[in-house]
Amino acid sequence: MSSANIESLKLGTGLSDLTDSEFLKLAEYIKNNYGISISVQKKQLVSARLANALAQNGFKSYTDFIDKLLSDKSGQLAAMLVNKITTNHTYFMREKEHFVFFRKEVLPYLEKNVIDRDLRIWCAACSTGEESYTLAIILSEYFGSKMLFWDTRVLATDISEQVLKTAAAGIYSADKLSVLPPEWVSKYFIKISHDKYRVVDNIKNNVIYRKFNLVERNYPFKKKFHVIFCRNVMIYFDNETRKWLVNKLYDNLELGGYLFIGHSEFISKDESKFKYIMPAVYRKI
Repeated sequence: MSSANIESLKLGTGLSDLTDSEFLKLAEYIKNNYGISISVQKKQLVSARLANALAQNGFKSYTDFIDKLLSDKSGQLAAMLVNKITTNHTYFMREKEHFVFFRKEVLPYLEKNVIDRDLRIWCAACSTGEESYTLAIILSEYFGSKMLFWDTRVLATDISEQVLKTAAAGIYSADKLSVLPPEWVSKYFIKISHDKYRVVDNIKNNVIYRKFNLVERNYPFKKKFHVIFCRNVMIYFDNETRKWLVNKLYDNLELGGYLFIGHSEFISKDESKFKYIMPAVYRKI
């Protein structure tokens, strides 16, 4: 985004400019609470994303907002901040090789080895739902009528309430579905307007959406997962947080379980026990 476009977003807000000290306070809060590292080069972008929302809520300065954010017990201001500063770019079949491997290698292994037929698949940082619904569709395609005898529900989490609402609604434009096989579109989506489609109920009901912060010290899960998709998240973390998260995910995987990360991310063999399987795919062995 150009500086001219950034400035145009702030016109008429009546909000004072974001100072260096205010930016550092916001960056520290975001880092401490969400693990996201924001460099000073992103100062203008942060200002552009927040300015209108703060003005609409009656804030005259970023200091005013920060003071109330730190004392707000309701969590509403924190939720607003998260919704504005997080990037939620995703699409169906993103990094397609992962879904091919999931279908051809992972699911046959799980079908053979998960004796109680309780599949535990976690789509972390699910954003607007394209990834989690892709997984649910692949599960339906793989198991077919056998799904009646399996628990194949996908847990999908994100820190942004805003994107979770979009995901739970399951409504997407026709252009977003253009990357999917036509037979999937006709089978798993219902046309609700000339360019809008809704995910069918049996797929929607197979995904559980919950708000969750990946840098929570105590994960609340009662059982470990067989598969975790945590893609294109760690690029926003510093090395210390990324290493901590990788080992946290390792601890929450079953032995033999798989971790999928983004292709621009990596896991060093010196900082975890994960075994490299293929680009951006690791396994707990």
